[in-house]
Amino acid sequence: MDLEGSSALVTGGASGLGAATARALAAEGVRVTVFDLNEDGAKTVAGEVGGDYVAGDVTNPEHCERAVDRAASGGTLRIAVNCAGTGWIGRTIDRQGKPHELAPFESIQRLNVFGTFNVMTKAAAAIAKTEPLEHAERGVIVNTASVAAFDGQIGQLAYSASKGAVVGMTLPAARDLAVVGIRVVTIAPGLFDTPLLGLLPEEARGALAESVLFPKVLGDPARYGQLVVHIARNSYLNAEVVRLDGGIRMPPK
Repeated sequence: MDLEGSSALVTGGASGLGAATARALAAEGVRVTVFDLNEDGAKTVAGEVGGDYVAGDVTNPEHCERAVDRAASGGTLRIAVNCAGTGWIGRTIDRQGKPHELAPFESIQRLNVFGTFNVMTKAAAAIAKTEPLEHAERGVIVNTASVAAFDGQIGQLAYSASKGAVVGMTLPAARDLAVVGIRVVTIAPGLFDTPLLGLLPEEARGALAESVLFPKVLGDPARYGQLVVHIARNSYLNAEVVRLDGGIRMPPK
């Protein structure tokens, strides 16, 4: 798919994987709309890449509709990338034998699963209205899972469940959208050097890097952005979950 002159919506674009994706797409001539709860961060990244921004919550369908409309108004919307999400640590039962509370489990599903669903469905409806390109392709949706969808660690019950759901949506969504020429691909990143990991002491960060098979470094968010660009360009990538993790297989803890 030719990216030059198209429009993209990137959720969670104020930092981390989302910001790196916004930069990578903009470098290919794509007009990017950054959608994030962090308005100042979204505005900063949008200014950096010469794009637009929308402050909002991916769990709110009206906010998502507004973001999609803004991205579509800035050009022909062909790309939507879901990077908004977060994690949670909580065992099925804790050390005192108390069961995992429902509220945090529900909150993680709402952000990571419902948020992805909201943006994916609304973006798909907008992309489906565009003029088809070669082989009747109209665009691509890239969602973000995690290696935790497959290698969930102790305490990752809620997080793994949410990322497993994102993986599970990939094939049926791709099948649903094939008729309108929209591809769906999910990236499952491993240990990436995002602001969240930046809060850890250097010793802990080094230990995490050593756990990667090869190369023994934390993932650079720019690598994620590069993969998004490749997925968007390569029209034969569809209905797939791609692990981007340096070969890591997460241990129990």
